[in-house]
Amino acid sequence: MRNASALLALWVKTEIFRYLFSSGLTEMRGVGDFGWRYSVGAHETFPFRYGWLKKGFDVVRQSGFALSDEEAMVVLGVGKNMVRSIRFWCLATQIAEEEPCRTGRKPLRPTLIGEKLLSDDGWDPYLEDLASLWLLHWLLVTNPVRASAWYYIFTGYPEEEFTKKRLVIFLQGIANQQHAVSPKSIERDVDCFLRTYVPAFHSLHILPEAALECPLAELGIIRGGEEEGTYRFYIGQKDGLPPHIIGFALVQFWNAYASRRRTLSLRECLYAPGSPGQAFRLNEDSLLVALEELQKLTKGKIDIGETAGVTQVHFKPECAEELSGMAFELLQDYYARERSHGR
Repeated sequence: MRNASALLALWVKTEIFRYLFSSGLTEMRGVGDFGWRYSVGAHETFPFRYGWLKKGFDVVRQSGFALSDEEAMVVLGVGKNMVRSIRFWCLATQIAEEEPCRTGRKPLRPTLIGEKLLSDDGWDPYLEDLASLWLLHWLLVTNPVRASAWYYIFTGYPEEEFTKKRLVIFLQGIANQQHAVSPKSIERDVDCFLRTYVPAFHSLHILPEAALECPLAELGIIRGGEEEGTYRFYIGQKDGLPPHIIGFALVQFWNAYASRRRTLSLRECLYAPGSPGQAFRLNEDSLLVALEELQKLTKGKIDIGETAGVTQVHFKPECAEELSGMAFELLQDYYARERSHGR
């Protein structure tokens, strides 16, 4: 198994490098060799459940140490392991972050996106809108430091259909090239990953108390395969995924990996590691539809055109700060429209 995992990880990295050079993406940072140390998730085997993120966000807002104290079990009404899991998921979905601290416990604080989304007067504090789940999905799968398994699978796993065993082999190969991680730890990560996205009735051998689905299972981005024990990514247009969320993701992708450039090819937006196309498992048609809508929503600040037969995405703002502001404006515009329609 060790040889197979190393070969698969090496093959994935080789394919990514070949893609980067063939598409001119050699300037992009943090890809190809991934650039992140695999960290075993502190999820305590629990995917996050309905209400967890709001509860976690609220107590973090009151005290940075709230999810580190024994009192959290009383406040949240859950056991010690679940408190640890809630802390993990608040960090993994980027609604909270650790404050810089040289010694001792690190307090948490809400992030800007956490405040905007989950505060009592926020965009969608109880996650009733499917678009909010897509936003959380994006924040989760682009967080390699906190959610390595989620990041690596959505960034680099090469096949549309897979099994639990194949994911374990894939992640073990990546982890082994960085530092020693036990197979059991990888298996726990994969179990939790699958339960994050696959409805409980598709999962076998789960305990009754674990049968409560994670909200992200509503997205349908991973579905049961035709054969027992197989799964597949659903590729194409996604229900409840508005162009505003794709635009937010596109700007974050651009800022993180190619901020010195003003143009990305459609292929890069679809297939580059960490791209919206990979995170949302879009195809060319679904991404083009979203880009055409974004062209209108941003009044041409995000523009699409064709150069020498290659479809390009152009970013008009002159600095990354303006693009970042535009990303939040897209989200603000989406939720304002939803509220105006009484949703």
